[in-house]
Amino acid sequence: MTELLRAYDYYQIDAFTDRVFAGNPAAVVVLDEWLDEATMAAIAAEHNLSETAFIVPGDSAHELRWFTPTCEVELCGHATLASAHVLLNCRDGFDPPLRFITRRAGELGVDVADGMLWLDFPARPARPCPASTDTAALDAALGARASQWLETNNYLAIFEHAADIAALSPDMRALARWSERTDLGFIVCAPADAGADHDFVSRYFAPGHGVDEDPVTGSAHCTLAPYWAERLGRNTLVGRQISKRGGRVECRVDGDRVHLGGTAVRYAQGRLFLNDGGGRP
Repeated sequence: MTELLRAYDYYQIDAFTDRVFAGNPAAVVVLDEWLDEATMAAIAAEHNLSETAFIVPGDSAHELRWFTPTCEVELCGHATLASAHVLLNCRDGFDPPLRFITRRAGELGVDVADGMLWLDFPARPARPCPASTDTAALDAALGARASQWLETNNYLAIFEHAADIAALSPDMRALARWSERTDLGFIVCAPADAGADHDFVSRYFAPGHGVDEDPVTGSAHCTLAPYWAERLGRNTLVGRQISKRGGRVECRVDGDRVHLGGTAVRYAQGRLFLNDGGGRP
């Protein structure tokens, strides 16, 4: 007996880079209608990338959701960049600017300018951690003492030198325990070295969300850009995420919005096959 399967187009895109094997890889699955959450979670776990995006294209706006290998997230920059790249460069009938409707982050925009895709995201300024926060324990989990701890939708640890960020080797189990209690990831950053072509460096850890270290994190720059804009006294900045793969994020702060610019490249595309109706085989 022949099993009835339904095919879904998917793409693997390297985001915030102009070459493959760099930046942050995201899977993008294009749907006619939503699959059930258990199936989308299983697809994301199967891809085992930091994020898998699911798009249901519409006439004037497109619904968008993101899953790590272990959970759904409220906002993801690189997988939004990847989704826009797919619609504009791998599919027919789509033109900029794009509007994405999300369940927890509101409406997001993507436009094309200066040879880049520009994300229109909410700003997430950081504030001092509550006095009750055990920052010494956070330092111990990171394996180095930060000069300042702030928080928003993530913790933000400030260091003095780019080399401090490069040298970090966190205790992922300890960070995961913090994430389990707070649902927060960990951004670490420092000013760039003198003469660099960027203004600050960063890394991002989210072991509690199934991602030990994210290669390039657009959503983290919703916090990084306002912080460095205030510290450096200007609203146009460039961030460099210094993970093993690395990536560059152009930033423009505009009130309560942050515009993040980057490029993306297609690494692979193919088809997923599920039981007709969307269920797993």
